[in-house]
Amino acid sequence: MSSHDIPADITNEVADLRRRIDEANHRYYVENESDIPDNDYDRLMRRLQALEEQFPALVTPESPTQRVGAPLSGEFPSVTHSVRMLSLDNAFSDDELSAFVKRAATRLGSDPESLTFCCEPKLDGLAVSLIYRDGKLVQGATRGDGSTGEDITRNVRTIRSIPLKLSGHDVPSLLEVRGEVFIGHSGFEGMNERARKENGKVFANPRNAAAGSLRQLDPSITNDRPLEFFAYQVAQLEGAEWADTHSAMMARLREFGFRSNPELAIVQGASGIIDFCQRMGERRASLDYDIDGAVLKIDSLAQQAELGFVSRAPRWAIAFKFPAEERITTLNDVEFQVGRIGTLTPVAKLEPVQVAGVTVTNATLHNMDEVARLDVRIGDQVIVRRAGDVIPQIVKVVIEQRPDNTRDIVMPERCPVCGSQIERLEGEVAARCSGGLFCPAQRKESLQHFASRKALDIDGLGEKLIDVLVEREMVKTPADLFRLGVAELAELPRMAEKSASNLVAALDKARSTTLARFIYAIGIREVGEATAAVLATRFGSLDALMSAELEQLMSVPDIGPIVARHIHTFFRQQANVDTVKALQDEGVHWEEVEATDRPQPLEGQTWVLTGTLEQMTRDDAKERLQQLGAKVAGSVSKKTSCVVAGPGAGSKLAKAEQLEVEVIDEATFLERLAGYEGEATTDSEASDE
Repeated sequence: MSSHDIPADITNEVADLRRRIDEANHRYYVENESDIPDNDYDRLMRRLQALEEQFPALVTPESPTQRVGAPLSGEFPSVTHSVRMLSLDNAFSDDELSAFVKRAATRLGSDPESLTFCCEPKLDGLAVSLIYRDGKLVQGATRGDGSTGEDITRNVRTIRSIPLKLSGHDVPSLLEVRGEVFIGHSGFEGMNERARKENGKVFANPRNAAAGSLRQLDPSITNDRPLEFFAYQVAQLEGAEWADTHSAMMARLREFGFRSNPELAIVQGASGIIDFCQRMGERRASLDYDIDGAVLKIDSLAQQAELGFVSRAPRWAIAFKFPAEERITTLNDVEFQVGRIGTLTPVAKLEPVQVAGVTVTNATLHNMDEVARLDVRIGDQVIVRRAGDVIPQIVKVVIEQRPDNTRDIVMPERCPVCGSQIERLEGEVAARCSGGLFCPAQRKESLQHFASRKALDIDGLGEKLIDVLVEREMVKTPADLFRLGVAELAELPRMAEKSASNLVAALDKARSTTLARFIYAIGIREVGEATAAVLATRFGSLDALMSAELEQLMSVPDIGPIVARHIHTFFRQQANVDTVKALQDEGVHWEEVEATDRPQPLEGQTWVLTGTLEQMTRDDAKERLQQLGAKVAGSVSKKTSCVVAGPGAGSKLAKAEQLEVEVIDEATFLERLAGYEGEATTDSEASDE
C-alpha cells in the first residue's frame, strides 16, 4: 500500500502523534522538564508504533520511532556517536516480560528458561557516553537524539565516580563506556538544604537536579553538585579482549575504576527476571537513589550479537517500568493557569503529601473533560500519583469518602490573567483566552508571532530579545515595539548601538506592510497565511473585517463556523481592538485592497513552488498566489494544480512528473501571474460598474 492509499484520518493521527512525542522529547531531554506522564508518553509511542507497523509506507527517518531523545539545545558543541545510543523497549507486566524472553529464545533456537540474564535497577538520571583513548578520558557526551549528543567533557571530569585515567592492566586503546549520571537522595537533600540557607535554587527532584547540574556552562557549578555515575555498558572496545558476557564486562569495568550498580544480578529465564523485578519493586523505597524500573539484558555477548537490533532498540534487552507510587490527600482548591498560547489548565491545590519521596502540593487536571471524567470536586479525597515519578496527577477520586460540602469545579468565563472572554467551542477539549494580543500570559508567544518572517518580518527581533523586553516590562503589546528607542535598546545584554539602530530601522521598515500580513500577524487563532489573504481580499479593509458578523465570515470560502467564531470573538475583545488601533497610531499601515465577493482567478487551486526563483523571492511568489485565491502547499500530490520549478528543483519536480502534474518555469509563471492579476482587476472594475 502506497502512502496515497492510506486513509486521511490515519495520516493525520500519525502526524499528530509524532508532533506530540517530539514536543515531549524536547521538553524532557533538552529543557529538563516533563509535562506528560510516562504512561501517557508510552501510550502515544505504542500507538504510533502500531500504526507504522500496519502502514509501513508512513515510516520516515524523522519519526520518533526511528530515533531517541531530542535535538541539541545549541549551548554545547555537538558530538556524533560512532555507535548510536539507543533506547530500550518497555514492558509493564509479567506477561510482557515472558513474551520478551520467548521472542529472544525463538530467534536463538533455545529453551526460554536456559537463557541467562544480567539485571540491574533502572536509574532515573541522564545517560552519558565516556570515551577513553589509551586509558585517558578524552570525551563525555549526552545521548542527545541518539546519533548526535552534546560535548560535556569538562563537566563529567568533575564527577568523582568517573575515572579520569583507567587503573589496572590490559588497558584498551579505545574504550567507550556508557552509564547513568544521577544524584542520590542524601546528596539531593544536602544540596537543597544548602540552597535554602543561601537563598539559592531549590530543585524539585533528583532527576531535574542532575540534568541541570550536568548541563552547566560553568564546570565549577557542576563540581559543587553531588553527581554520581554508574556504568552499565561497553559500546566500543579496541586493542583488548575482555570477556564473552555482559556481566564479566561489567566486572572488568570495576577493575578499571568504574562503579556499577551493586544490585546487579545474574538470573535464569523469565521466572528469574520476574523475580528480580519484584524484588526491586519491594526494595525501591529503601534505595538511596530514584529508580523507575529494571533493565534486563541477555548476558551472552554472542547471543546479543545474534539477536541484533530493531530500528531504535536492541532485541536482547528490555526495560521493566514500575507503576508509579500513589497516595491519598485532599483537593483543597483549583486554580486556572493560562499557558503561552492561551490554553487554560485547571491545577489542583492539594493538601501537602509525600509521594515517591517528594512533597506534592499541586497536580494538573489537564482540562475540563478530565475533570468530568474523574468526577472530581473541591473537597474530595483523591489518589495522587507521580506519573513516571516526576509529574503529579490525580488518578482517582475516593468516592466513598466524599464529604457533603464538596464544590463543583467551574471554568471561569473570563481569563484570570487579563479578563478577556474564555472561548471553548463545541467538540474541542481546550478552553482558551481570546485576548491574544493583550494577555500577559501569552505576551511572549504573540510578540514572537507578530515579528516572524511571514508576519511583519522584523529582522533582529528574536526569541531571546523578546524574552528580555518582556521580562524588563519594556514591551507589553506589539504597539510598544514601535516606541522603542536606540538608547534604551543599546543598554540591553548583547546589544550595542549598531544592533539597536538596526532593530529600530527594521521596526520602521515593518510599519509598511500588507493587510493580509497584518491580519496574520495579530495572531487570530487558526488564521494562517492563506486564510488571512482570503479575508483581506473579501473584506478589503481592517474595519470591515473587525465589524463583520458571523454570517458574513462564514460566507467566505474555506472559512467554516469554528474559524469564523475565532475571528468574531477576537474582535469583540476591547483589549484586542485597542491594541490594533495603537498599532495604527504608531504608523503601521498598508494599502487598502478592493473588496470583492467574486471568485478569485485561482480559487480552489493548489500550487507548489520548488527550486530557485530569480525574478522574485519564494515568499513574494507565495503571497501573490494567495492574493489570487490559491493555496500554496509544501508538497506535491494528486490535488496539486501546478508546480513552478526553478533551477535546483529536486524531489518535488520528480514527484510532479510522476503524477503528471503541470510544471512551468519562472518565465511562464510571471506571464500567468500578470494575466491572472489583470483578470482579477477587470472583475473588480466590472463589479464597481
